[in-house]
Amino acid sequence: MDLQDDVREFLGSRRARITPEQAGLPSFGGIRRVAGLRRAEVAMLAGVSPDYYTRLERGNLSGASDGVLDAIARALQLDEAERSHLYDLARAANTSPRARRRPARQRIRPGVQSLLDAMTDAAAFVRNGRLDILAANQLGRALYAPAFDTPDRPVNLARFCFLDPRAQDFYANWDEAADTTVAVLRTEAGRDPYDRALTNLVGELATRSDDFRTRWAMHNVRLHQTGAKRFQHPVIGRLDLAFEAMPLSADPGLTLTAYSAPLGTPAHDTLRLLASWAATTVDAATTTGQVESPG
Repeated sequence: MDLQDDVREFLGSRRARITPEQAGLPSFGGIRRVAGLRRAEVAMLAGVSPDYYTRLERGNLSGASDGVLDAIARALQLDEAERSHLYDLARAANTSPRARRRPARQRIRPGVQSLLDAMTDAAAFVRNGRLDILAANQLGRALYAPAFDTPDRPVNLARFCFLDPRAQDFYANWDEAADTTVAVLRTEAGRDPYDRALTNLVGELATRSDDFRTRWAMHNVRLHQTGAKRFQHPVIGRLDLAFEAMPLSADPGLTLTAYSAPLGTPAHDTLRLLASWAATTVDAATTTGQVESPG
């Protein structure tokens, strides 16, 4: 991944989606040679010179102040995730090569695994920004059984989504799941564009999946913190679950995600059925000596 290319394509794609009318500018009719706003129009809205904005959109965010970034974000009508992404790109542009440290190996502390195991009514796991599942409770492994049904470790949800044919059935709305997966990876790439493992993952997916490559080129980002997701589990059937994704403050870069359903709802009953199936599966595997420890 090239930081300047990412900046240029991100800003250019955000500018292209806004019409003069949406920006509150007069439209004089006629044919415009560019989609959306012109660079000079963004510069005027942001209160900077056209030459300076052109420099920014060409990928040079070094030295851009918070005030300038805020003005650009307002002019381009960026949402919260896009605004954060712009700041992440600027932070990376202003970080010297010497200051870029090799990332520490991510480990799951015993206390985190104990917390996961204590969550008996929720399917929970801990992932990193590359969507590697580094730990899970029994119900979390059961929910994502198709993804765990591979010798590859750690399980990577992006590879599962785009390279495993079973994902098309597992995610009841695969297109939405695919959009979210790419947006999460794109957001992570803005936070750490020098993550070699992430670069390799993106390169692999872009090479092997047209669906991924098309979505990656859109430069969409997302804060994946809460919401709902529908699964079509191969054993239990349909599951409509709510999720919460919580960063682990003591473990930078790791996020705990938990799926649950309100008590007394059909979804909760189905989740308990999934738990019973998971317990039975583990008991059977224990008897034959083939059980794996969670995470």
